[in-house]
Amino acid sequence: MSTNAPDPLAALGTLPGVGDTVDSVRKAVDRVYGHRVMRRRSNEVASEAALRGARGSAALAGADWALEEVRRRSDFGAEDEARTVGAALRLTAESGQLLSIWRQSPLRVLARLHLVAAGGAAQDEVVGRPRIEDEKADEPLIAAPLPDADEVAARLDGLSELVIAGSSAPALVMAAVVHGELLALRPFTSYNGLVARAAERIVLVGSGLDPKSICPAEVGHAELGRAGYAAAFDGYLSGTPEGMAAWIAHCGRAVELGVRESTAVCEALQRGAA
Repeated sequence: MSTNAPDPLAALGTLPGVGDTVDSVRKAVDRVYGHRVMRRRSNEVASEAALRGARGSAALAGADWALEEVRRRSDFGAEDEARTVGAALRLTAESGQLLSIWRQSPLRVLARLHLVAAGGAAQDEVVGRPRIEDEKADEPLIAAPLPDADEVAARLDGLSELVIAGSSAPALVMAAVVHGELLALRPFTSYNGLVARAAERIVLVGSGLDPKSICPAEVGHAELGRAGYAAAFDGYLSGTPEGMAAWIAHCGRAVELGVRESTAVCEALQRGAA
């Protein structure tokens, strides 16, 4: 995409209600960053946000474990749910290491995310690369028809060009589009939802909206529920202005709920209760 090409995301930022969503998210993020605990203990807040975000993403993928169970467990290879939780934890840890690569090579980052999520649980030949002809994707939460391999390759290239070119649209809009497009494509044979939510987090952090990664949108997505997530995603799939605005609003609300979670962590740390 040339630097003179139109910005395809700019129009999304002007859709009815999106500006209000963006403003609300920005104010919420600013409030938690202004909490007095953040001055000295931001690393603790970030660590707790990472754990809670991983738990939330795993819950959406069908492994809805209690937070203390996620915190306590050390073996994540015994069963399907355990592998899902382990994949979510690994992705959360890895995402922070990929921020500098994302804007230069998003496809490389997505491949790495899938490799990390699979963690040896999938066949080597299907890990870390997009699906090829006749390969299926395992993502039970999303019932939409699965794009074929040629469409996946073309749309991944388009998404990569979009990320590399950058956009004047707010970070929330870019994050919602990256998240939605990866859910729509389900480019890998497994762990597509986990990878999509990890990519959303990379955009939110790398854009500067949440530079310390303390506002886990995954917590909010889980709190809004699997049915709500799937319904909002249907809006993205529709491609209509109303549907896109609804998906962006859903992603914005998820960030705000992540902010609320980390605010509670700050309050607990301030009281000495965590």
